[in-house]
Amino acid sequence: MDGAKGEMGPKGERGDPGVDGADGPPGEKGMPGQKGLGGIKGQKGEKGSSGEKGDRGNDGECNIDDFYPCNCDTHVVTRHSQSENLPECPAEFTSLWTGYSLVFFEGNGYGLSQDLGDAGSCMEDFQLMPFMQCSASDVCRHGVRTDKSFWLAANQGTDFMSKPMNNIDEILPHISRCRVCMGTKFIVTRHSFKNLAPECPEDFSQVWSGYSYVMVTSSSTSGGGQDLSSAGSCLENFFLPTFIECLGRGT
Repeated sequence: MDGAKGEMGPKGERGDPGVDGADGPPGEKGMPGQKGLGGIKGQKGEKGSSGEKGDRGNDGECNIDDFYPCNCDTHVVTRHSQSENLPECPAEFTSLWTGYSLVFFEGNGYGLSQDLGDAGSCMEDFQLMPFMQCSASDVCRHGVRTDKSFWLAANQGTDFMSKPMNNIDEILPHISRCRVCMGTKFIVTRHSFKNLAPECPEDFSQVWSGYSYVMVTSSSTSGGGQDLSSAGSCLENFFLPTFIECLGRGT
């Protein structure tokens, strides 16, 4: 007969490691990790070699009928009516302002002429003395007796025996009106040296025709001339006097 079960013996020593088991199946895909920090900017690479020469482009078309005398810049021209009426701008020009036709300044015997083709010859307001004399002693004077201004005249039936005028309302009808115009066409003046108007150069068209105006002089030694290529050297009307002289004393 089997005897009774004995007491549990003491714990034995740890055995040697067993042989590695076979590889288990792959685990499930893990969650995406956090975005890493930006890397350091790399050094600039060396310049690459030049590319091959491209193919020749198609030949362009050049039609002489497409030529116009215009450099596509903005040009300003002033037109003077030599009357009380305001002149119109040439075709394809727009009006900038209107005014009164100023020809020439004189102060202390020194003169300054205005090109009648430029905007400076069209003053928006009429004044007998539109300038002042200022000295090095910080003193400015207006209407000095030696000051003069010259304005293009309007044809009002000249009376050379008339007395000097000193009333603005009386003077204004004798001052020519003007208009400053802007456009893209270049304007040039041609003089015939004859009593017939010259033809325009090739590829140019006529804006207006007139009489060749060269210069103005005062009773002193001063005077001023017109650029003969400017529109200001071609006045549309001829009559005497061509200009009105205004003095610093108010006449």
